[in-house]
Amino acid sequence: MDHSVGEFEERQGRVAFVQSCWHREIVDQCRDAFLTEIGGRGVGAERVDLFEVTGAFEIPLHAKRLAESGRYDAVVAAGLVVDGGIYRHEFVAEAVIDGLMRVQLDTDVPVFSAVLTPHHFHEHAEHERFFHDHFEVKGREVARACADTVASLARLPVAA
Repeated sequence: MDHSVGEFEERQGRVAFVQSCWHREIVDQCRDAFLTEIGGRGVGAERVDLFEVTGAFEIPLHAKRLAESGRYDAVVAAGLVVDGGIYRHEFVAEAVIDGLMRVQLDTDVPVFSAVLTPHHFHEHAEHERFFHDHFEVKGREVARACADTVASLARLPVAA
């Protein structure tokens, strides 16, 4: 039995979805797929607050503030960190992912990452089409992980 659908709906939980605006036409696919999938799990769009930041580097601080607000059962992050050829994108990718993990552990609010960091992304039709489609898949996956984890955490005993 899938407990995540009923339990998340029963609790009327809220989710914050933070996305970067770089490569918006690709990252928007994650947001749209997330909203569709999480809606199918009993969490309507009215319970998902959407936030935009300039780039992925800005996501962890927003996630932290949102998690600390006490308003959200979960925070979801989406972005695309690419090698722009001028600097090495690994330091941005590592900072974002480490930052999101730290937010989760420091606030006790689950944080989910759909921040993708491909080694080779080139702005041409083939890669844009691939990542456009891939972000739809990631949106559905992160919605399932979010609903399942929030429901699972709700069943755990709370520390005194």
